[in-house]
Amino acid sequence: MSKQLSNGGDLLVKCLLNEGITKMFGIIGGELTRIYDAVERFGREEGIDTVMVRHEQAGAHMADAWARVTGKIGVCLGTAGPGVTHLVPAVAAAQADSIPMLVIGAQIARMFDDTGILQGGLNQMDLMKPITKLQISVEEVYEIPFAVQRCIKTALSGKPGPVFLELRETALVRDAKESDFKKIIPPQKYRPIYRPSGNSETIEAAIELLKTAKQPIIISGGGTIASEASNELKKLSRTYNIPALTTVKGLGAISTDEKTYAGSYPFSSTFRKAAAEADVILSLGCRWDYTTFYGTDPVWNQDQKVIQVDIDPAEIGKNRPAEIAIIGDVKAVLIQLLISMEKNLPKNLVSKWSQWNDYLQKANEIDKDIIKKIFSSDKVPMKPERMIVEILDYITPDTLLVIDGGDIAIFTFGLISNYYRNPRSTFCSIGMGHLGVGSSYSIAAKLAKQDKPVVCINGDGSFMFNVQELETAVRLCLPIVICVGNNSAWGMLKTNQKNSMKKRYCDVDLPNIDYSKIAKSFGCYGEKIEKPEDIKPALKRAFDSGLPSVLDISIAFESPPAGKFLATYKASKGLFGTGY
Repeated sequence: MSKQLSNGGDLLVKCLLNEGITKMFGIIGGELTRIYDAVERFGREEGIDTVMVRHEQAGAHMADAWARVTGKIGVCLGTAGPGVTHLVPAVAAAQADSIPMLVIGAQIARMFDDTGILQGGLNQMDLMKPITKLQISVEEVYEIPFAVQRCIKTALSGKPGPVFLELRETALVRDAKESDFKKIIPPQKYRPIYRPSGNSETIEAAIELLKTAKQPIIISGGGTIASEASNELKKLSRTYNIPALTTVKGLGAISTDEKTYAGSYPFSSTFRKAAAEADVILSLGCRWDYTTFYGTDPVWNQDQKVIQVDIDPAEIGKNRPAEIAIIGDVKAVLIQLLISMEKNLPKNLVSKWSQWNDYLQKANEIDKDIIKKIFSSDKVPMKPERMIVEILDYITPDTLLVIDGGDIAIFTFGLISNYYRNPRSTFCSIGMGHLGVGSSYSIAAKLAKQDKPVVCINGDGSFMFNVQELETAVRLCLPIVICVGNNSAWGMLKTNQKNSMKKRYCDVDLPNIDYSKIAKSFGCYGEKIEKPEDIKPALKRAFDSGLPSVLDISIAFESPPAGKFLATYKASKGLFGTGY
């Protein structure tokens, strides 16, 4: 087939290749055909490919997960009108978690505006404005290189996030000139490559505050993961014996292999003691939002002084005042702190902080005893915790673990602090609390890291949001394993009605469905599990099958241990939504 470069679709694909993009997730549509044709004629040979999904929302979730797993920008496509509207939920979820994505939406040619043409008449730019950092509409071929560069620069600079590139059909079908291709320049010539460091005065002020600390802690969030700062975090925590917590988005930044690890869940014993008794907090790329209870009591001591490090000035002092604010990339700032602490921090503090860390670590025994009790429970239908610990106990630290939303996620977060996790190995939609990411995240994770096992923990409600993507997994021969905790309920809402509405249950019960049979009809391996001791053997059979797999695991409807506290806290603070 001809490799002659001739139109805007060719030019766009060349721009994406220049950025090192290898995957585009979506469904072909009429206005997008020039892009797909360019991929077919020369794109795959040069390193870029399309991934056909069964719903554009799932494709955008995959682009989101691709970025989470690889640390690189994810790309998704939607054709004019319905294709773009289908992207919206997933783009909103990515925006809430600061995930860099290039969202490409086709649009009808301007000459057809207000004519009543099929799939026209939608203001896609305004639609995407609240959920993307930047929106650019392109009408002419020559505009494409600059538009792509500006979009990707915006998506990756400062606090990452999705951007929207609208391509009018005229920009894709018209001829591209040689001069248009010359506008494609190396990334380092138009966007920053180096990480922004913190102001030297604030670094020194942070050291002076740490000198006064008797019981300091570190808490790391998604910013630590995004900046690949895990090694620097571990070095600081280990060298100075400062206990280190993480948020859910920061899972894996520091883990159980470190003697200073103090948990990732606010209701774990060590985390609660650290949050309540620390006097100085070093906050690294951590949002003080609902996942950290906004830094408020009764979880956090209000006399604590916070050193807040964040690349986004808007996050400084949000919900929790900062004594010292350092604007910068977490990795760059940690390097600055390590250099300064080596020179200026009295060594006797390390011994004092070591005693504080030892005191906190004793609380770990309480959580270990809880795990032992969970393993000893043989009730049928099994407790949700039993399902979770069986899975966490089976998988390896480098297994890519996807957690879909609802109460099953709360149960998982409550136990995962006790298991070793690597950086960029645990994925969930936390900011939006979005359901239905499980199968999509799992597919993208496996495509990104084909040598890693992928396991997804789902509820029965969230599993059905994008169940059609089982066909995508089968078509692409991706041996992912999805574990569905089946309690025939919208668990989080039923928990809310149980705790806050005297068990007046309305629209929260689901029919008893065997989801493993649905999976088999797609060509997956499927198995129904009733007893907890059967979970690990079933996981082995699923992996051994070499197929995408769904394990339908019957669990009892129970509320997470934090459920009553959350209901009380929500009512008193007026800060929590009810969730799914």
